[in-house]
Amino acid sequence: MRGGGARPAGSAASRRAKATTYVGSGAKSLSHRPGSHDLELHEGPFAYLDSYFGGSDFLGEEVVYYESEPIWAMNYYGRILEPERITAAEAGGIIKESLSKMYREGRFLGGFTHATARGTYFDTSEGVPASFTGKEWIEREGVRVYELVYHGGLIRA
Repeated sequence: MRGGGARPAGSAASRRAKATTYVGSGAKSLSHRPGSHDLELHEGPFAYLDSYFGGSDFLGEEVVYYESEPIWAMNYYGRILEPERITAAEAGGIIKESLSKMYREGRFLGGFTHATARGTYFDTSEGVPASFTGKEWIEREGVRVYELVYHGGLIRA
């Protein structure tokens, strides 16, 4: 994210937006595209929009705006791999708990593992907030039951 000088997209403002919207179960906003589920946050010159389609299998995009110009984005695709072992609601609960812990640590990208009573969450990534790829997944009893891939970075004019 930019503001005055250049700021990394994984800054405190970006983490706050993520923590307040999906992870914090923030209120959904008006759908910007037919069939999408949208979450947004406005904070000073910054705005954040997370727009996704689907439920147990889903595809989405997060965009950070500075003074109404898109400056950073991330695309993601996630799905339940073993529906007989985990529901979308259970996976969502594990993800929210895990990401909340990661954001409280001031972190944004991978190299993170969080064990819960319901499964273990993993996040690995390559790169920095300006340009990155990554994967998150949940395992239960050593079996990968959910997986999401993501990529993103700065947007330059």
